[in-house]
Amino acid sequence: MPDFKRSIYTLAVSSGHEEPGDLPAPAMPSIVPSVGFVHRSMQETDRALGAAGGSADHPADYIYSRHGAPTQAAFESAIALLEEAEVSLSFSSGMAALHAALLATVVPGNVVLAAKQSYGATHTLLGWAGANLGLHVHFADALDAGTFRQAIEEQRPALVICETLTNPLARVVSLGSVIEAARKVGAKTLIDNTFATPFLITPLTMGADLVAHSATKFINGHGDVTGGVVSGSSELMDKVRTNRRLLGGVMSPFDAYLALRGLRTLPLRMRHACESAMQIARWLVDHPRVSRVFYPGLESDASHEAARAQFRQGAFGAMLAFEIANVDRSETFRLADCFQVIRPVTSLGDVNTLVSHPASSSHRGLSPKQRAAQHITEGTLRLSIGIEDSADIIADLDQALA
Repeated sequence: MPDFKRSIYTLAVSSGHEEPGDLPAPAMPSIVPSVGFVHRSMQETDRALGAAGGSADHPADYIYSRHGAPTQAAFESAIALLEEAEVSLSFSSGMAALHAALLATVVPGNVVLAAKQSYGATHTLLGWAGANLGLHVHFADALDAGTFRQAIEEQRPALVICETLTNPLARVVSLGSVIEAARKVGAKTLIDNTFATPFLITPLTMGADLVAHSATKFINGHGDVTGGVVSGSSELMDKVRTNRRLLGGVMSPFDAYLALRGLRTLPLRMRHACESAMQIARWLVDHPRVSRVFYPGLESDASHEAARAQFRQGAFGAMLAFEIANVDRSETFRLADCFQVIRPVTSLGDVNTLVSHPASSSHRGLSPKQRAAQHITEGTLRLSIGIEDSADIIADLDQALA
């Protein structure tokens, strides 16, 4: 570890490199696609088979790529530095990461309390876990700190799950309150930090137990990788590693290489996108066709104070949502079809600015009543702000709304 605390801008570009040994090390991490690894003797092979799995710190333990491999380990070591985690592990998708983290913290019969403002697929995963794993899953309003604390005290869960910035409306959860309440009842906390990224906040430093990301999104940042990552203490991550090894949700070496390459520019991309999102949100607020804008950077936003208290100074994220009142799905689709720069992609965190319709995409699996409870209407559109000139995005919104 460095002898002084380095900026995230420096860590992003200096982490995940091979240390020079007896031979010169490549300046860029290598792609190692090998499934298996040859040891000098069968005795060493036997020892490696009994180890937890290879990592950047224990390369002698590489034995089979489902257990761990060099390219993935390079990416994982970089994430661990940015998250200030003891261990980070990569996965084939964000949902694979959440699944492994969930199984590391609960046993059949346990109670799980989750924020009702959760990603649609997270709702579905927890519903599946309740039906098939014998878990008792409950949802509560994580945006009302008092209500969520009370639910934790009453339910006494084994695990509390929430997002730092909620999907799709970019609402801010007061993590300090959640973590403190969970700790009082002996619950673990699993925080989905996909929207915020380590650029805005590092939940582990606030006392969270596990932090998960869809690395598909801002971590990679270029729309060409599907992956996930979980970070936490060595003790908990040993369980996560076992789940990954058994369930097989490993990231490929090619995706790990691309994710690490994308991570190099994460702080730069996020800084620019946060600045652009603020300008775009302010423009949308004044547009006569827009009935509501969700962006925590706006002083009038209900999440503004929570964001100011938790996030990097002056940064409020690259995600926002807005609502056009009294329109049906077809009218909203017609608006989205008019965009010329903004791209209609059901993802986020790309270099391109992306638009999605949550009611038909990320939260399609919820009932209309469940969506309404989260203020998701047929006229709601979510924007993931990219690295274009904000003036061009505003011009594109203007012509489409016209």
